[in-house]
Amino acid sequence: MPTSKEKAAFAKRLKDSLPKDIKGGTDLAREFNLLYSNGPAVSPQTAHKWLAGTTIPKRDKLQVLATWLQKDVHWLHYGPTPSGKAKPLGRGEKYPMTPETVELVTQMANRFAGLSPRQRNLVEELITEFDGGTQQETGTAPEDASKDKGPSAES
Repeated sequence: MPTSKEKAAFAKRLKDSLPKDIKGGTDLAREFNLLYSNGPAVSPQTAHKWLAGTTIPKRDKLQVLATWLQKDVHWLHYGPTPSGKAKPLGRGEKYPMTPETVELVTQMANRFAGLSPRQRNLVEELITEFDGGTQQETGTAPEDASKDKGPSAES
């Protein structure tokens, strides 16, 4: 599911690509519907949501928009490709954490701290299942961290 930042970025690319005579959702819907024949017409409200960054259209509608605006469908949806060649990571290597990732991890840690010991144990098991049992070196093993938080999940 696209984030609000991704939706806003899509809306900016769409607005920047539209002809100058398209002033809003009604104009966009009217012009789009002249080209779109794969389903029901798009309402002015839906077109407004595209322009406002509330939603991103489905692939078939993106394709029609891209063709009409003479843009690459991938660019319209996701934006420009990253500059430079991305080097594949070696086994065991991890991508550097972005500020967004750090913020998300902080939020999740705060939510995790508010869970009961049993709930924490379940989350730890779920993470272990997803990451294949690998753990980053933090200096404290998860079982040591749970001892610091109070009674263990087994009590």
